[in-house]
This record gives sequence, structure tokens and C-alpha cells, in this order.
Amino acid sequence: MGQSSSTHAPSPLPPRSTQRHHRSISLSSSFSARSDIFSFMHSKKEPSFEVPDAVTTTIDYTSEIPDECLAIVFQFLNSGERKRCSLVSRRWLLVEGQSRHRLALNAQSDLIPVIPAIFSRFDSVTKLALRCDRRSVSINDEGLILISLRCPNLTRLKLRGCREITDVGMAGLAKNCKCLKKFSCGSCMFGAKGINALLDNCSSLEELSVKRLRGINEVGTVESIGAGAAASSLKTICLKELYNGQFFGPLISGAKKLKTLKLLRCLGDWDRLLEMIATSDNCLVEVHLERLQVSDVGLSSLSSCSKLETLHIVKTPECTNTGLIAVAEHCKYLRKLHIDGWRTDRIGNEGLIAIAKHSVNLQELVLIGVNPNSISLEAIATNCQKLERLALCGSETIADGEISCIASKCVALKKLCIKGCPVSDEGLEAFAWGCPNLVKIKVKKCKNVTCEVGDWLRARRGSLVVNLDVCEVEAEVVDASTSDGVQEDAVEFPPIVRHVADGQPNPLTTGSSSSAAANGRRPSTFRTLVSFFGHRGFAPCAFRR
Repeated sequence: MGQSSSTHAPSPLPPRSTQRHHRSISLSSSFSARSDIFSFMHSKKEPSFEVPDAVTTTIDYTSEIPDECLAIVFQFLNSGERKRCSLVSRRWLLVEGQSRHRLALNAQSDLIPVIPAIFSRFDSVTKLALRCDRRSVSINDEGLILISLRCPNLTRLKLRGCREITDVGMAGLAKNCKCLKKFSCGSCMFGAKGINALLDNCSSLEELSVKRLRGINEVGTVESIGAGAAASSLKTICLKELYNGQFFGPLISGAKKLKTLKLLRCLGDWDRLLEMIATSDNCLVEVHLERLQVSDVGLSSLSSCSKLETLHIVKTPECTNTGLIAVAEHCKYLRKLHIDGWRTDRIGNEGLIAIAKHSVNLQELVLIGVNPNSISLEAIATNCQKLERLALCGSETIADGEISCIASKCVALKKLCIKGCPVSDEGLEAFAWGCPNLVKIKVKKCKNVTCEVGDWLRARRGSLVVNLDVCEVEAEVVDASTSDGVQEDAVEFPPIVRHVADGQPNPLTTGSSSSAAANGRRPSTFRTLVSFFGHRGFAPCAFRR
């Protein structure tokens, strides 16, 4: 009752003949399946399973790309990304290895057994760096010669801390890699014979950089280093922290196409070497002199370099206005000048006025520890109309009047850095109208400059980038005032410098400094001393992009 009958009628049964037919098919299929399983269990062949293509087949879209094009794509990746790409397939592994031209290896002694395997995969390396830390044993002559045999097309080689390599290994390298164009070594133990072998065999060598080469420290066993076959190709020589760097004198004077010479923190008297360069027909364009025993005699000899464009005089206390005037009068193409006077006041207004008078092509000027007055700065601003980059650091005479003069007369100025100078907001306000091409201004460690002038300049000139460290310090002080810590301890100053000038006592260990440190404060002279004796220069800080 109340229930309706189902609307689905039972389906009619198939005829008997059809049932018997289906039963026979199912029996035959089950019998064949059992026989297949039985034969599979007793077969020694591996099973083969056929799965529809739509399930397993994946399209390799890179299969149609030539290996050359794939190698070009790999060139846009960094080292880590290239390593991951080499795991994709065997083809990518092969192409990545064959297209890698730059390689850096940890050059410990256990590298020697795997050198053949490494350079069988990377058989196109042209730029190689071998580095080993001082607490490990580096590769020896055998390893270096084996690498040179595997890389006959090597054009750049850098050795760092490979103390087990001797003159024998360098001679083998020079014979097997005659296409070298750039060679750099640091903290190695081979000597003059190894360098001479390199110069005699590598006729295409263009750049040579030697730092802390221990093998030339013994005076009695060192031979002079000549230009050799590289005399007609060598363009750049950089010598750093050498004890007997004067043995490179014949090389420097014999390199007829030498354009760049960098002498950094090398011991000994260098006046005689610079005089040798002056007597020869040179093509010098760039000279760096940093922490050298060189006087006006050596500096004046550079006046014979009529093509000189870049000159760095950094912490050479024996150089005075006399040498700088001689350079300014004869080097008419000077474009970049960096002077770190080390606050000795031996280079000042007279030298700068000579620069302003003769160096009309000057584009970059960096003055550190130099105290110019308004007369010399006005002369530079008036005569050097191409000046684009200017850095004034650690000067006691750069005040608001000098800054206003720069703002009104340096029309082409694009970048300005002021550090550790008695400048205030009033002087910086002149840049709201002056220097129409100014792009960036950086002010550091000027205690009379406040954060308000930065906001005011940005509002006046929207395209001007203003970088003031005073804003960062003020923000840290505000954050510290709301915390439980002491306000003075919250301000983070730069770390203590690692190097102090030779012959100078450590200013941070004096009585006044120690008492200040005991009270939890930095000494008052800390900022000045950091900028004065700091290992890093101001120029990279001033013009860093």
C-alpha cells in the first residue's frame, strides 16, 4: 500500500547460444591468461610492459635545439644553475661541460688523481683559477703540469696559495700553455726563474699580477726578471706586497707597450725604477703608487709620460707639491687624479692650482687627507669644466663656503662625495640650484649635517639621489630609546680597521681611548682614525654604482 511499482523492468536474458558463446570466450581467455603467467614465471627474459604512449611519453622540446644554441643559453646562467642543468639529461651534461670556459677549483693535493676526469668533461676551459687555503697542502708541480697538458688553450690563469708549486712547475706550464694572456699569482713560493720562464714562452701575455711572491725574498739567489718574449705584448703590470720588487725593473722598462703600472705596498726605494721608466720610450696611461717609498724625484719622472691619463698617489708621504706640479705641467691628458695626502700637508694648494691650470680634461678628482682652501677649489671648479666626479674626504678646510663655490661653478658635476668635513646644512642647500647635471650626492660622517636637508633637497630636485648616513644613525638612536638597552650602545659603528699605518701606534689602545671604551663609548677620534688609517679607500665608496 502506498508503494508504486518499480519503473525499471528486468532486462531480458540473452539466448542460450549467446551464453554458451560468452562462457567459452571467458574460459579460453582465462586459460590463455593462466598460460601466459605460467610461461612468464618459467621464462628467463626480462618482462616488457607495454603502456599506452599517452601515459608515459613526454615531449623533449629541446631535442630540436642545436647543441650550439643550447650552449649559448647556458652562458646566461650562473655556476649553480649550470650544475643543476647538467643533471637534466646526458645531452645537457655533455653540452654544459663542453661549453664551460671558466672554472675555479680548490687546488688541494687530493685534486691530482681526479684531474684527468675533470678536464675530460670540461675540455674547453680557457679561464682557470686554482686556490688553496693556507692550512692545506696545495697541488705540486706534477698537478700543474698535468693541468697544462689538458688545457693547451688556456688564456687566463690565477694561482692563490699554491705553495707547493716551484720553478719546475712554472716552466712546464709555460711550455704547454703558450696562449696565456693573463697570469696572476699570490702567496706562492716559486721565484724569478718561474716568472722568467713564463715571460720567455708566452709571447701573447698582456697582464701580469704578482702578490706576495715568497721565492724572490732572498737577495743572494734572485736573478733579474726581464720582459722576454712578452716585451711586445705586455700591457699591465701589478706588483703587490713584494719585498724585492725592484727585481722587476728590467721587465717594467723593457715592456714597450706597457699602459698600466700598479705598485702597491712594496718595500724598497722606487725612485730609481721610475727614473728608468722615464728614460725609456713608454706608453703609460695609468699609474698607481700606494704606500711606497717614493719621493718627488720618482714622481717628477712620471712627467715624461705624456700620455698619462690616470694617476693615483696614495699615502706616499715623501711626495710634495713639487712632484705634482711637474706632472701637471707635462701630462696634459690627465683625466683621473686620486690623492691621499695622509694629512701630512705636503700636497696642498700649490699642487692643486697647477692641476687646475694645466689639467683642463680632468673628469674625476679624489682628495683624501688634503686641506685645500677656497682659492684652489675655485680654480679647479672654474678651469676644469669637464669635472664629473668629485670626492672630498677627511679635510678640515672644506666648509660651507667651499661647497657653495663647487655648487655654483662645477657645471658638469654628476657625482659628489663629502666625508668627514666640517660641512653643514647651509652649504648643502646650495645644490638645490647649483650643479644642474648632478645625479647623486653622498654625505658621510659630517656631524653638522642633519636629515632635514636631505628631505629638503629631494623635494627641490626630485631626480637627485641624496645619501646621508646621518639619517640611518638617527633612526637607530630612536629605536634604541624605546628599548631597554643603553642609547649609546645601540648605534652600530663600522668595525675597527684591520691595518694601521706602518710605524704608527695603535690609536685605539691609548689611555684616553681605553678609558672611553671602559665607559661603553667610542673614543672621539674613532671616526677620524678609521677614515685616516682605513684599509679601504674612499674612491670605491664615493663612486660605487
